[in-house]
Amino acid sequence: MRKPLPALKLFANRPISCILVVVASLSLSACTTILTNLPGVYTVDVQQGNIVDQAMIDQLRPNMNKRQVLYILGSPMLVDFFHQKRWDYLYSAQISGGDRQQKRISLFFDNDQLTGVQGDFKPSTVPVIKSSEETTVDVPKRDLEKTLWEMITGLFGYDGRDDSPRTDKSDAKPASPTDQLPL
Repeated sequence: MRKPLPALKLFANRPISCILVVVASLSLSACTTILTNLPGVYTVDVQQGNIVDQAMIDQLRPNMNKRQVLYILGSPMLVDFFHQKRWDYLYSAQISGGDRQQKRISLFFDNDQLTGVQGDFKPSTVPVIKSSEETTVDVPKRDLEKTLWEMITGLFGYDGRDDSPRTDKSDAKPASPTDQLPL
């Protein structure tokens, strides 16, 4: 007769093994909260929705058309089928595993003209003067005798000029029957 293996004796007593499995799973699930709060552990910054800031909202003015608003804020996160005159912009950010911050703004239109703004941002009454960060640089004209293509073809002896003599067909006299070869 065979003897049972010592490892299988552990599972012979079922209530104890079930308790051990439950305690082990609970203790291992607690490790995730410990690991996320350790210093030096990288956590991903999660950003969702349209990134909208106060500078963008300050550019909005009453009676702007939808295309101008699209240019400033981008396409809305939510356009309700039943409320075509309302655009909703939602933004949610969770930085470094901290608390989630959510911002919301709703724009209202009448005849494709912006009539109202509602939400976490308020437009300013001061006109926005946006300075250009672009600079213009005047590049002097290059003083080259030959272009790069002319220098490369010059290496192979081709200078781009056709030196063969040209014959103009209008100046040539017609061929006489005696100039032709006999058949």
